[in-house]
Amino acid sequence: MEKILLNNDWTLIDPSTKKQYPTNVPSSVLHTLLLANEIEDPFYRLNEPIGVELAKKEYLYKKQFDLTQAQLDAEHVYIKFHGLDTITTIVLNGNVIGHTNNMHRIYEFDVKQFVQKESNQLEVTIHSPINDIQEKQINDPLIGVEHAVEGYPHIRKSHSMFGWDWGPRLPDQGIWRDVELVCWNTTRIADVYMEQYHQEDSVDLKVQVNYASQPHVEGKVIITSPNGEKLVQSLDNHQTVNFTITNPILWWPNGYGEQALYKVEVVLTEDGNTLDRIVKQIGLRTIEVKHERDEWGKSFTFVVNGYPIFMKGANYIPEDNLLPRTTKDKTERLIIDSVKANFNMIRVWGGGHYPEDYFYDLCDQYGIIVWQDFMYACSVYRLTKEFEDNAIKEAIDQITRLRHHACIGMWCGNNEVEEAMEYWGWPKKADWRRDYIKLFEIILPDLVAKYSPQTFYWSSSPSSGGGFDQPRDPDVGDVHYWEVWHGEKPFTEYRNYHFRFCSEFGFQSFPSMKTIDSFTLEEDKNIFSRVMENHQKNDAANGKILYYLSENFLYPKDFDALIYTSQLLQAEAIKYGVEHWRRNLGRCMGSLYWQLNDCWPVASWSSVDYYGRWKALHYFAKKFYEPILLSIEESETNASIYVTNDTLSEVRGKIVWRLKNNDNTVLKEGTTDVVLSALTAKSFETIDVIEELQGDNKYHTYLEAELYLNDQLHSETSVIFVKAKHFQFNNPFIQTEIEELEDSFVIHVKTEAFTKYIELDLDTDAVFSDNYFDLSKGKTKEITVEKSSLTKQQLEEQLKVRSIYHITNEG
Repeated sequence: MEKILLNNDWTLIDPSTKKQYPTNVPSSVLHTLLLANEIEDPFYRLNEPIGVELAKKEYLYKKQFDLTQAQLDAEHVYIKFHGLDTITTIVLNGNVIGHTNNMHRIYEFDVKQFVQKESNQLEVTIHSPINDIQEKQINDPLIGVEHAVEGYPHIRKSHSMFGWDWGPRLPDQGIWRDVELVCWNTTRIADVYMEQYHQEDSVDLKVQVNYASQPHVEGKVIITSPNGEKLVQSLDNHQTVNFTITNPILWWPNGYGEQALYKVEVVLTEDGNTLDRIVKQIGLRTIEVKHERDEWGKSFTFVVNGYPIFMKGANYIPEDNLLPRTTKDKTERLIIDSVKANFNMIRVWGGGHYPEDYFYDLCDQYGIIVWQDFMYACSVYRLTKEFEDNAIKEAIDQITRLRHHACIGMWCGNNEVEEAMEYWGWPKKADWRRDYIKLFEIILPDLVAKYSPQTFYWSSSPSSGGGFDQPRDPDVGDVHYWEVWHGEKPFTEYRNYHFRFCSEFGFQSFPSMKTIDSFTLEEDKNIFSRVMENHQKNDAANGKILYYLSENFLYPKDFDALIYTSQLLQAEAIKYGVEHWRRNLGRCMGSLYWQLNDCWPVASWSSVDYYGRWKALHYFAKKFYEPILLSIEESETNASIYVTNDTLSEVRGKIVWRLKNNDNTVLKEGTTDVVLSALTAKSFETIDVIEELQGDNKYHTYLEAELYLNDQLHSETSVIFVKAKHFQFNNPFIQTEIEELEDSFVIHVKTEAFTKYIELDLDTDAVFSDNYFDLSKGKTKEITVEKSSLTKQQLEEQLKVRSIYHITNEG
């Protein structure tokens, strides 16, 4: 079989203006016009409406290509589109070869009878998604989110392209994945599917090879282990071969072991000539989800290689509204950032699109388990015969594309549709609920059971198991908890719940000043300006940030300080929930905050902004997701010091704690030995602070704790017993000294008084080993940063340092 990429040398034509633009696949209308300087940046200031206006038009992609004589003479010639966005008509040499209406599908068309040796003319007309959904919405009104263009549930296109409460209305169009010409004789490999059966010291691997046709074939399957050992079996016209892999090297999620990957190679031959070859990487592992009755309700626990593991991570959305700008390098950077923050899971949210193959390759490589939603979110779907057939083909395409990946931990039917039908005030129409049950509780689970039977399926998130049976039950299944933020409840509200798995919860902040600079003028730098509000898609959210700020911090002295403080709020809010749930390890078994990333520069719930800049939350995540976590649960009368051990080994060490006042006087102190079994959490010390917090003392008193493992400082934390706005912080007079090493700089940080949230920042983008940390007088914090292209002098000139004291004070 021969595959010829047809990605290069396309022309995009705007029929309304007759203008032509050269482009290469992946391509989109907005991206091509932006590169040609035909439109202004839709992300800048108030340019967003460009997107909807352009999406009301029709566009034409054209390409010419030639074939060799061998390609022309092949028995079978197909054109394969890995991604068309979305409603298209495809013409080859004047012949209509197909129509498409689903961005999430892979389309293949037999073109043998239409191809010629030279000057083949391939045309793809992209029809308007806006016109399509508006027409359908008039005839059959469907409910969706209010932030999006009305009618979007009618079309199988990334919902968030039409707008969301964190994303713009930019419903781009184009050819967003590879286009291939596929030529073959006799037969080819249609698919390879593998099942694993684990014993104590071996894994039975069943490899099933499906052919496009069934003539006599020769060939072999080769398994190559991570250390290079090979196992080979002949196919000899068989579709299934079985291997026994002894002493298997298991694949583990990040933090639990190596990410060992085996190569599975299938080669088909005829008379010594290779007909087809396919290679896949797999991991030998088991992932189960236990949803069983217990003393608290019903569990939702991921069991990996026999161990119940607390899932730590966040929700992932599309990385850019202009899809051609998403690249493997950018995605790898985001995955590495997730690993640095101690993630072991990412949830691919159901309102976007299924990511590229390389996204899953990277998750395999770095040990990130993927909770994979099908692409349905917050909407009603009309299950017509056409829609149902489309949905089935989409599911088969995506399940078979992704099922071999070690990282795939589960499939979930949708995001928040079951909850919405129960609690969001939607009409409880019988036909809507009937279609819901049919699609998400019959069709999709049946398809997962057929095409990937070893993968867990969950009908909706959140859910208690389906059937509209209390999908928000805090003691059963998974939960999306939004009373902190949308409900304006205080951070302490998290401690009233011991969810079995919290798969969504979040708190907003503004992105960094460098990011805000990218879409504003100086006159726009007020959070209630038109531009700042346009880059805030959650209704009244800027006011909500101010509300929470008023509850927790003093009012900032300027715009820059306000941006900084918003990130402190976000980080503290999420930390409050995560540390609480991790202290209740065993009852709660997962925390996925909303959200990891952004699709444009915006105020949102993300911990990493559009440009890849870490917010305070991502630095906090690195600490609150540490495998061995030291945390303090404080109240008005006492403080309990916990250690959570997410590792597979026993932990031994000691806790050193000191109750101090703001002039660094030690009021109480102690040391506690730590012996903690694997996969458990425990309180090791409860300190009575009633006497020390009498009267005004509570405004000056804080508790710090350190965890030592193998006589080395592992981590440290601190708490105050009043809201930060009421604590008496003295001027810390922060001092820094820079030491140059071969590949990095070490920044030594000291203070003259206890302070919180010390932020280091540079004009150049950089990731520090720690940031937004607390520090007491007499201690030195060592922070490393990679050299990149900075000199020591440049680092000294650029380095900016501040803390909570500087929210309202200079110096």
